[in-house]
Amino acid sequence: MIVTTTPSIEGRRIVDYRGVVFGEVISGVNFIKDFAAGLSNFFGGRAGSYEGELIEAREQALAEMQKRAKALGANAVVGVDIDYEVLGQGGNMLMVTASGTAVRIE
Repeated sequence: MIVTTTPSIEGRRIVDYRGVVFGEVISGVNFIKDFAAGLSNFFGGRAGSYEGELIEAREQALAEMQKRAKALGANAVVGVDIDYEVLGQGGNMLMVTASGTAVRIE
């Protein structure tokens, strides 16, 4: 399945629009990751534990979006947008949402 942030796919013609599709993931960040990220914040550098969590959540959201598009009979998703939000009282939850338009291309 082709997934792109652009509204069209060069060299391919969209023959049918199947609807807007979403993929959502809400991921909790645990104490160990918070502690490791706090050390990175204090000493400087990248927070690898948070980066890994972010990458995994983004990939899961995109996979969920593609699964929903396929269920609608689409073979591509165009105009994809990915959003990130921090949730929870202590900001310890990460929400990643992927959205786009499910289409059939020739």
